[in-house]
Amino acid sequence: MDVGSVGESRGIVHVVDDDSDIRMAMSSLMRSIGFTARTYAQGQDFLACERPEKPSCLLLDVRLARFSGFSVQNEMGKLHIEMPVIFITAHSDVQMSVRAMKAGAFDFLTKPFRDQEIVDCVTKAVQIDQRRLIAQRSLSEMRGDYFLLTPRQRDVMALIVEGLVTKQIAAKLDVSEITVKMHRKELMTKMRTSSVAELVIKAVQLGLCEPQQSRATAFGGDERE
Repeated sequence: MDVGSVGESRGIVHVVDDDSDIRMAMSSLMRSIGFTARTYAQGQDFLACERPEKPSCLLLDVRLARFSGFSVQNEMGKLHIEMPVIFITAHSDVQMSVRAMKAGAFDFLTKPFRDQEIVDCVTKAVQIDQRRLIAQRSLSEMRGDYFLLTPRQRDVMALIVEGLVTKQIAAKLDVSEITVKMHRKELMTKMRTSSVAELVIKAVQLGLCEPQQSRATAFGGDERE
């Protein structure tokens, strides 16, 4: 495995190709536009490598000597490697490109390709992966916030998201309205939300309910007595 310099960059571009000339050319091009380049002669080397949690994409040759590009893509799914895949090949056909796209490839490029073509494709792919990482980190933070809630606060949150108001929640949990309001205030603070609408959105993102299952959004985020 040839590993490019690692440091602050626009992102990481992994290149899997058994042609050393292609690896060198792609590595040089990616570095010239500010990306970190990591190159591999075989797909197994890429699958086994350590992958930093940075915006990335994979340039993957379809016809590798021992382990095809499609096999690499399949293994990525099993290993939950989610970076965008850009297939590159000198032997393109419609059936092959359709197969790649159906399997979730970001793009399919035929050699020889223009430098600008690959630069544009890689840039878009890395930008998409950056958005994925931001969303993933946001979800992780939300899960951490939810973990801090007490069991009673989770009960109150679930009923708020369901669309119940203070009086109804108090009756459902057999507690006072003051107690419900106290739990509501504390859970809203812990979840870093300022309205019921925001709380519902986070509940949906956390998988605590389906969008259509919540009636709380109909209240416009306001508490109704």
